[in-house]
Amino acid sequence: MVETDLWPALAGQQLTEREAINAGIPANSLAQVPAVPAVEADKHGWQCARCQAWSPAKVSTLPAGWGYCTECIVLGRLTSQDKLYRFPPDSKPEQPNLTMTWSGQLTPEQDRVARELIGAFKAGERRLLWAVTGAGKTEMLFPVIEHALRTGGRVAIVSPRVDVILELAPRLQQAFADVEQVVRYGGTGPAASVPLVLATTHQLLRYRAAFALVVVDEVDAFPYTTEPMLARAVDQAAAGAVLYLTATPGADLLRQVRRHQLAVSYLPRRFHGAPLPEPRVILAPDGGLGMPGRLVRLVREVMSKDGSQVMIFVPAIRQLQRVQTALANRDIPAETVYAGDPRRAEKVQAFRKGQPRVLVTTTILERGVTIYNCAVMVLHADTALFGVSALVQMAGRAGRDREHPDNPVWYVCTHYTVSIRGALRQIKHLNVRGADE
Repeated sequence: MVETDLWPALAGQQLTEREAINAGIPANSLAQVPAVPAVEADKHGWQCARCQAWSPAKVSTLPAGWGYCTECIVLGRLTSQDKLYRFPPDSKPEQPNLTMTWSGQLTPEQDRVARELIGAFKAGERRLLWAVTGAGKTEMLFPVIEHALRTGGRVAIVSPRVDVILELAPRLQQAFADVEQVVRYGGTGPAASVPLVLATTHQLLRYRAAFALVVVDEVDAFPYTTEPMLARAVDQAAAGAVLYLTATPGADLLRQVRRHQLAVSYLPRRFHGAPLPEPRVILAPDGGLGMPGRLVRLVREVMSKDGSQVMIFVPAIRQLQRVQTALANRDIPAETVYAGDPRRAEKVQAFRKGQPRVLVTTTILERGVTIYNCAVMVLHADTALFGVSALVQMAGRAGRDREHPDNPVWYVCTHYTVSIRGALRQIKHLNVRGADE
């Protein structure tokens, strides 16, 4: 058996030799840790022990004859010469006196949902929280997180989008100031097992039966919807309940709900009770990417109000500079941000503080990011890249503040598309349903 003082350090994780050593485990102790071949051969190809993916031999064999996994290579290449060291999950003592340090109060509807989530945790079930953008999903999670931590369980809050995790981390730290927390995403590497983990979904590939509660925020976002191994990672890392959160569930989730394979909690109203801002459609040449005078006037109108900001979405990175330059020519300073921007986190944080007042962004900020008193303009909204879900999520960045629930939203396009029509219908439907409840 491995020395007892090493068990808690990486409890519930499965790591390569290099990862384990970098995380502080002495190399001479690894022989005592249960291990499995990282990649094994079968009669057709190779099976990965980390992500469970199967790869045909003809595309996943190195010149030396070693097999490797093509699916989870983003976490580092695994070959048939490697081992995965599996640190068994541990049992933590209950903490009945643990309390969250959040001082807010849930609305009656939020409290109803929070109690349903606690029930799901106790039953160890899978449940979908389907709530409109700005409904306060994070706050509704606090009671179930508190319950899980009190009973000695570890909790993982994960999302396909790193920006969502970076947004959630300080809020969770504030709500659970006395709980050790770690944040993990691409490039951060393994970390010690602590009670509260915030991570991108890829990071769960390094865990096995480690968490009493796994929460997947923005479950319908890319790349979760296109990479089946991420759903396997969630199932593999969970030892108890799994909660899925989104404002725009995809067809697969809805199918599971209809078939009673997935329980659901529904909240069609924002926490402040005001309806979702309903977008106006504006027709403009080239989808407005040249920022014609009409759009500039709308931006200026927003900026004329104290503290008001504007988030402008574009479909592609190459269009960021064009829009920024067009605004600069009209004496409107704007910053740009995209997924690979080395100053990405810095720019988003600056915008959150109001400097600059205009941010031109790709869809990396369509979800999970809260900017108070922010209008939204979606350029080239008729692009095939923007489906109904993306359009609804982008519109959902507006009107999130109780004091500014009616921030304007504009879909700027050359043609009125099925997706634009679908987004408008969905937002109106949610407002009607929210008014009825």
